[in-house]
Amino acid sequence: MGHSYDLAIVGGGICGLASALAASKRGKKVVIIDRDAQSNGASVRNFGFVTVTGQKHGQTWERAFRSAMIWRDIAPKAGIPVLHDGLLVTAQRPEAVAVLEEFAATEMGRDCVLLTADETREKAPMAGPQNLRAGLWSPHEARVEPRQALPRLARYLESVCGVEFRWSTAVTGVTAETVETTNGTIRAESVIVCPGPDIATLYPERLASYDLRLCKLQMLRVAPQPPDWKLPGAIMSDLSLVRYEGYTGCAASSKLRARLEREQPQWLAHGIHLIVVQGADGSLVVGDSHHYATTPDPFAPAVVEDLIMEEACRMLQLGNRKVIERWTGIYPSAPDRTAFIDEPEDGVRLLVVSSGTGMSTAFALGEETIASLYGHAA
Repeated sequence: MGHSYDLAIVGGGICGLASALAASKRGKKVVIIDRDAQSNGASVRNFGFVTVTGQKHGQTWERAFRSAMIWRDIAPKAGIPVLHDGLLVTAQRPEAVAVLEEFAATEMGRDCVLLTADETREKAPMAGPQNLRAGLWSPHEARVEPRQALPRLARYLESVCGVEFRWSTAVTGVTAETVETTNGTIRAESVIVCPGPDIATLYPERLASYDLRLCKLQMLRVAPQPPDWKLPGAIMSDLSLVRYEGYTGCAASSKLRARLEREQPQWLAHGIHLIVVQGADGSLVVGDSHHYATTPDPFAPAVVEDLIMEEACRMLQLGNRKVIERWTGIYPSAPDRTAFIDEPEDGVRLLVVSSGTGMSTAFALGEETIASLYGHAA
């Protein structure tokens, strides 16, 4: 544990792995330290959905677009299957159609295609027959299985890029050039701290300045569908158009929200918007909800699951509705930004995704963090 490194990274989730990849491309000697035996936080408890379309205009959208490119480059090298590409946003209400039309006319709608109801059904025959009015198809997205992708990415970084890992090792303190751990001291020229939801251990005063809370989400896996039931890509519904900031920036979104507040107040109260993705075995990952607190409770109420499934069944004709797996995830959330890179002292960076966009933006954020330490690549 007394070796010297160019860079020590605290946290083996997607932000830590993404930063290690960017550093390894610069020829840096990197070590990753994580308290768990493998990536076990929000990075493996999500859809594995690299979302571009609908991200907040500007920097977040650009990071997502860049990260999707990196995902597609690194996935075959690391043996990570891309299970499907693209996103189909379905519209059940005239107000939702207006949002899609307005969004498609923006620069973020480039390469996206507006679909009629019939064209949407042709794209996704399992789409619900009732109330389907239109759709928006985006080619930008990709979906991986996160519980498979993170370990494979770590193995690739270790075997091909020479990144060293110190799993099951808690970090108790960080200073410039020194990382104190439960297994001794690690010395490195630079340090990146990727704390995830642990906002109380390292540099708590810096993190407190961002007014962070923790967000708890509920997700579930539905049993494999019949062999001929195959999603063309990820699926979203009207509820997503009042949550994703790329859509809420459209003037038409406020009218849609007003209608949803009348028709689906319970869903909005639980922060539910629908995403459905499909696995290689035909099973579906369905979610999710959002509840905010300083310390979220560990419970997953059945009423929230029922609302998520009701929306899924309203939008899709499911061949099998049995829920075979349930889980929660927790990530930090800031009121005014989706992510930040902080410099608590020379040679140290805090990298925090303060929203649910980690899988979608981490690779670009990793590059930015490395650039902030070593300058932009030639």
